[in-house]
Amino acid sequence: MIKVMLVEDEEQIRHILKKMIEKLDGFEVVAEAESFATAIQAFTDYRPEVVFVDVDLNGDSGLECAKVMVKLEPKLKVIFATAHSEYMANAFEIYAFDYLVKPFNMERVHKTLKRIQESMDVGEKAGVTPMQTIEGDSEKLLIKGKEQLLFVDKKEIVMIERSDSATSIITKEETYKSSVSLSALEAKLPGDFMRSHKSYIINTTMISKIEPYGRWTYVVNFKGTKETALITAQKYEELKARFA
Repeated sequence: MIKVMLVEDEEQIRHILKKMIEKLDGFEVVAEAESFATAIQAFTDYRPEVVFVDVDLNGDSGLECAKVMVKLEPKLKVIFATAHSEYMANAFEIYAFDYLVKPFNMERVHKTLKRIQESMDVGEKAGVTPMQTIEGDSEKLLIKGKEQLLFVDKKEIVMIERSDSATSIITKEETYKSSVSLSALEAKLPGDFMRSHKSYIINTTMISKIEPYGRWTYVVNFKGTKETALITAQKYEELKARFA
């Protein structure tokens, strides 16, 4: 059972979060706190593995509160759950596992918790701590959008397209827009990704089919989506060699 603590100054929000969390098998809310001081005391008493923290705790800083807890337990999974999206960049400097913006969606909360379960399972099998798994493998792609920071699971990216001075990071469920260049993104992605064309990066594990498109180009189709990308003849040959 994974122990969870809630640090939130609104009792009703704590109640809602607790119900959401405990609907998922494997998690138990062992402590609640409404202020900086009570949070640190509860943390030392119960030693939770996951903490949901609001950024604003009746005038106290939830960011500073999280910093103290992470110093006490570096393997701690911190999830900021707040109405203040503007603090996202500061939150990830504390190695936040995720950043949820109110009002909370149960599916979104459960998705985050399931990733925590998976990361802990992987860490145990590999003989490393859960925090080492998250930080060392760099599972997230953190990039700047026009008005926000985008925090995307790399393994969920199907393809990335550059068009009209804008970049689209495409997953099966969502498309994220950014101005960052393909070259900058390519440097942050693991070996399963390939720069298939001047305008595309593709996730080779997501490919379902490749078809000819003209003399020197092919069209790449992906599993579970109607999105397509282009791949040059040279990159097509490289891809065939990779899977030979």
